[in-house]
Amino acid sequence: MNESHNTIPFLFRCPISLDLLEDPVTLCTGQTYDRSNIEKWLAAGNLTCPVTMQKLHDPSIVPNHTLRHLIDQWLQLGPLFDPANPETSTIDSLASLKRTLESHESSLENKFQALKKIYLLSDDYCSFNKSCFLQLDFLPLLLELVFGRAETHVSSKNHMNFIELALFCIQKLVLLGSLEPLNAIKDGSKLVTFLLLFEKGTDSVKTSLCRVIESASSSSKTEDLCCTLGNSSKLVHEIVQVINKNDEVSGDAIKAMSALCSLQSNRESLVRGGAINGILRYISSERRNMTPLAMRIVEKLVGLESAKEILVNYPNSVQILVNMVFRVSNQECSESAVEVLLTVCGEFVRAREEAIESGVLTRLLLLLQSQCSNTTKSKARMLLKLLRS
Repeated sequence: MNESHNTIPFLFRCPISLDLLEDPVTLCTGQTYDRSNIEKWLAAGNLTCPVTMQKLHDPSIVPNHTLRHLIDQWLQLGPLFDPANPETSTIDSLASLKRTLESHESSLENKFQALKKIYLLSDDYCSFNKSCFLQLDFLPLLLELVFGRAETHVSSKNHMNFIELALFCIQKLVLLGSLEPLNAIKDGSKLVTFLLLFEKGTDSVKTSLCRVIESASSSSKTEDLCCTLGNSSKLVHEIVQVINKNDEVSGDAIKAMSALCSLQSNRESLVRGGAINGILRYISSERRNMTPLAMRIVEKLVGLESAKEILVNYPNSVQILVNMVFRVSNQECSESAVEVLLTVCGEFVRAREEAIESGVLTRLLLLLQSQCSNTTKSKARMLLKLLRS
């Protein structure tokens, strides 16, 4: 502690106590102090700045977030960080951290600590930090560390902790620049590891992988990756399992399925993988907050003949859809529900009969009197006409 105290940069010391600034605040004179120290000074009746001795025309204090951030970096990075030149020290620090991650001699613990520091620096979205991460190609390195390793890592708790943190960093770095490095996941062995992690990983790992899928669907440059993932029957099966059996991750799994569903070429694979039944189970549970998005997935998939057959054969599927037609607390589902009912009722007599028995006519009339969109009302009228005929 004494050694650490002696190495505190002058910029990070409170002028009153000479200790490390814990909560830096600035006076109207531009001088910065630790909040507790300057508040005691002012409470004692002093109306001057302790350093300049200027009279304070405004006694208010303002948090110094920039200095607080620099101190946090110094605490995390230690001697690697130079407060006099934070930009130079940032790129030097990142280069050093990258060498640690790349080195075959570095222990897993050292690499884990390096990742912690990377996570801290990636949390700062200043243009310089962004440039450093891009120049040093951190995203390809982290993807290799997570998906390019032996499958035995999955069974090790320490390796799983490392993978969790690496995936957190990947999520942050994806936001900083090009998504093209994600295409590395298409490689056979990396794809195998991706699927294995989705099957056996922790909830945190599964959540991160779902977000990687979302990212892959957001750019034309990673469309092939999205297609590869969407056509993996094992991945689709695992996503459906998570949607129905894991409340902690189900919301992110719904988003991942929606991302895969954005590609027409993936939809047949999603249907074969049980997406229709999985989504209907999710919707019928009535305790989910992603129901509107889930309904939009059904709306997209039901354009396939195979999906229509599966949907009408699912127990009480029409009643589930009818329940979505008009709900005061969740009107976002109405248009999707009406669209899906239009599709299946137009082709299956028993679907029309079940819809009428489930009270769809009353719900449609209520919907027409509500504040829903004109598009929804137009589709509701079409469905009413179909059912009455």
